[in-house]
Amino acid sequence: MKNLQNNRPSLPLSSLRVRLISLIGVSLLVAGAFALSGWGLFLSASAASTTRTAASSNSSSYSIKVFFSRSPESLNNASAVYAVARTSPTIAVATFSLQLLIAGPTLSEQQAGYFTELNTMLSGASNCSAPLPVGGPDFTLKLNMKGSAPETGTATVRFCRALNSGGIGADARVSAEINATLKQFANIKKVVILTRDGHCFGDESGKNLCLR
Repeated sequence: MKNLQNNRPSLPLSSLRVRLISLIGVSLLVAGAFALSGWGLFLSASAASTTRTAASSNSSSYSIKVFFSRSPESLNNASAVYAVARTSPTIAVATFSLQLLIAGPTLSEQQAGYFTELNTMLSGASNCSAPLPVGGPDFTLKLNMKGSAPETGTATVRFCRALNSGGIGADARVSAEINATLKQFANIKKVVILTRDGHCFGDESGKNLCLR
């Protein structure tokens, strides 16, 4: 009987230990859940930041100018050209600006007197190679080249389609437009313009003086 009486107080103490251990276990589980939740939020924020950075880098654009003739000024002075603002989605800004020159001014710009005769001079199929079987490009552009010879600061434009002369005045205006459009870029100091056959555009002498 005495031994039984001495053992009775140990029962509540054992129960208390079990409860204490259970509480500690639950606390550790809750703390772990919060830690995992915080880590998940950190990973989500990092992923979102990375996505925004990638999207920003892929949406780069470049401000450029395209130089057109304008009526009546350019009809009296063939070298008079006027800039309009454009945006290039590619780092190949010189090539893209020439493509926009060929495309011509917008309707509102036409109404303001801007024009180019270049888009009406080109005709026929391209004799330049293309990655798809739907015809080649309108022109090729080579930097630091004078025709087929290396020359720092010179850009050579060779048209790939037939370029029909519109007369001395029209040829001079187109030459002025191409020169101004390409020389806006600091690395281009001189421009050579060739026909699809490799002759100097607008050279009435027939001596290909632009290649000398």
